[in-house]
Amino acid sequence: MLAATEAALAPIRTAVGTGRLRDADRIGLRVGRVLGKYKMAKHFTLAITATTLTVTRNQAAIDAAAALDRIYVLRSSVGPDVDAGVVAAYKNLANLERDFRHLKVDDLDLRPIHHRLEQRVRGHVLVCFLAAYVVWHLRAALAPLTFTDETPPARDSPVGPAHRSPAAAAKAARKTDPAGAPVRGFRELLDEHLATLTRDRIRAGDAEFDLLATPTATQRRAFELLGASIPLTLM
Repeated sequence: MLAATEAALAPIRTAVGTGRLRDADRIGLRVGRVLGKYKMAKHFTLAITATTLTVTRNQAAIDAAAALDRIYVLRSSVGPDVDAGVVAAYKNLANLERDFRHLKVDDLDLRPIHHRLEQRVRGHVLVCFLAAYVVWHLRAALAPLTFTDETPPARDSPVGPAHRSPAAAAKAARKTDPAGAPVRGFRELLDEHLATLTRDRIRAGDAEFDLLATPTATQRRAFELLGASIPLTLM
């Protein structure tokens, strides 16, 4: 990040040095945009005049930041014998934030809520949370049909990088499962495949009857993974 900041500042320094950029305010605005983009302002010392720009690294600040690199503090009630489980629980908050995002925007559209009475708002939110719980189970059950890593490797350290299992890497590379059947994203599976299992109202003269669409191989496999038979009718 330090090198990227210096590279972005180089054209500004050249423009000032050749006289194409003058005035301390204009120079400061250009420099400020670069430092704001990379969040590196505290690591540089600036000297700006109407015709000059001097940028030097603040080595003391850089060394202080490097000394604390990858160090953070977690306050817990479990006592002095804190193990990696506390750190892992904290890191797993990312999963909770992801689920709230799916609840509010991606999958369930919790917002906006067009209710006036408190009881109805509570009922609306309860239904959405129950649906989120169902989606969570669906993602786990339908993992063989998606890019989901079914056997993610255990981390040696809760702060270490996450790695995909060889099976998940193979699925992502080939876009197929070990048997050669195509895999896809969870949303694509729902919208472009399972959603086509429909019940159609057929009219032939005076007669009317319902006809369930013939399930595809993907649809049959999905119901097998869910441990349920394909319904003869759709409510």
